[in-house]
Order: sequence, then C-alpha cells, then structure tokens
Amino acid sequence: MTVEKFKGVFPAFYACYDEAGEISESRTIELCHYLYEKGINGLYVSGSSGECIYHNLEERKATLKYVAETLRGKITLIAHVGAPSTRESVILAKYAEELGYDALSAIPPIYFRLPESAIFNYWTEIMDATELPFIIYNIPQTTGYSLSINLFRKLKENKKVIGVKNSSMPVLDIERFKAEGGDNFIVFNGPDEQYISGRLIGADSGIGGTYGAMPELFLKAEEFVKSGNFEQAGKIQRDINDIIIALCSLNGSMYSVIKEVLKLNGINIGSVRGPLEPVTGEDLEKVKDIKQMIDNAIQKYVK
Repeated sequence: MTVEKFKGVFPAFYACYDEAGEISESRTIELCHYLYEKGINGLYVSGSSGECIYHNLEERKATLKYVAETLRGKITLIAHVGAPSTRESVILAKYAEELGYDALSAIPPIYFRLPESAIFNYWTEIMDATELPFIIYNIPQTTGYSLSINLFRKLKENKKVIGVKNSSMPVLDIERFKAEGGDNFIVFNGPDEQYISGRLIGADSGIGGTYGAMPELFLKAEEFVKSGNFEQAGKIQRDINDIIIALCSLNGSMYSVIKEVLKLNGINIGSVRGPLEPVTGEDLEKVKDIKQMIDNAIQKYVK
C-alpha cells in the first residue's frame, strides 16, 4: 500500500466533554470541523491527548465513532487502540476497522513491566485482529518501555507494520527507525518541541498534542521544511517552543490549558477528566496571554 496518505501534520485529537464531564458528540463534531478547516492532513484519535487511559471501552468507541462519521474519507484517520488489556485493544481495533479508519496504533502495555516477548505478542494480537495497517507507538516517558531496535526489526517483518510514532526525546531514535524502516516506512515525529529537527533527521510526518492549539504554525513549519527554508523553520520552531513552555507553565494539565485556549477561539470542548487538573483562578487570565502569543506567531508567519 502507499504510505503517502500518512504524511503531513496529524493533530492528536482531544477528549471532548459536556458540562457534566461526559463524552460529547456535538463537541467532538465541532472540534473535527475546526481542525479540518485549518487544513490538517489527518487525525490521531483516542491517544494520550485524548485522555484515553481515563475512558472506559464504550467512551472510547463513542469518540472513534463520532470522528469517523464526521471526517471519514476527507482526511486520514488513525485510531489509537492501546488499552490496559489485550482483549480491550482487540475490541477497539475491530471497531475502528468497522468504522473505516485508515490505520491502527497502540502504546505498549502499561503498568506491569513486561518482557519484550509479551509486548511483541500484544502488538501482534492487535494486528491479527484486522486487515488494517499498524503504526507502533513508542512513548517511553509515559509507558516505561523504550522500543528496542531488535523488537522493531522483529515487528517490521509483519507486512501490516507501516510506521512508528516516535515520542522519545532523542532525535537519534527517529533517524535509527527511519534507517531501519526504509523509504516506504512512515516515521512520525512525536515530541512537538523538536518537530523541525525530527523532520530533518528522517521523520516523514508529525503527530502532536499541541498541534490542535496552533495548527496553523505546524502546517507552516511543514511548509518551510518542504520548501527547504530552514532558516524560517528554525525560527518558527523557537516560537512554537516558547508557546509550549507557556502551555506547561500554569497550574493544571497542559491539555486543560489548551482547552481554555480553544474556548477563547470559540471552541468549547470542556476541560479535562481527573486526575488531570483543570485551569483555575488567576491562571485563567494567563491563558489569554498564551492565546495572544499564538495569535502573534500566526500573524508573523502565516500570510
């Protein structure tokens, strides 16, 4: 299969709640339209940014359903199906296939420290459950497991493995996975703080949790890379990093800050689910300054 459809800027989709903190169909659809109209290339649905580990099976299926019914066939959709048990992951994988998703992805198993044989079996059982291509998700800072080259090679023998979402901080990992994967293998840059360096060292695309707060900037960064304008690419990355640092500077989860920024843009998708903390008190006023940072950067780079 061609992997061209998996290239570009893929925001990690946020959980959308109503005022009671339940998954909201209408707000999920609204966020879909908002991001689609910005010109994104695809979405990564029900991953870390979607607060997936705090959702039960039916809630995750609901989010997958609402996004697919809104954007299926318009952009590339990747369903993250990693769950606490293999059984739940397989259920989600089969459901995503029914909904028409373009590919699956999953973090490695969490909580228990498992040998690589168990991690291999977990990913393989997910892949065997459907005919969809599969994207490995390497995020050692949250899962406690760093994908080894040996396991990567073993997994890549499965024809369904078409890529890896690499969220480890060393850009060397991106270069190594790309070198091992080859031209017809997609490597997604994970850390938003290194989008440009990740692209230059071998990443074909990006999936990120802050893209939704400033899709215009990441789309422009991608444009600079593609055109070879590396001076401007470096400048926009510095401004993006200033914004990311600000997003992480307040009390409360970064995702709650992003959701407050979106509210100022007219997109209300609620706050976050505990134990993630919402933005409160004086920090709510500081969100306005962060939005202004984003608006200033967009004005600077996006003509």
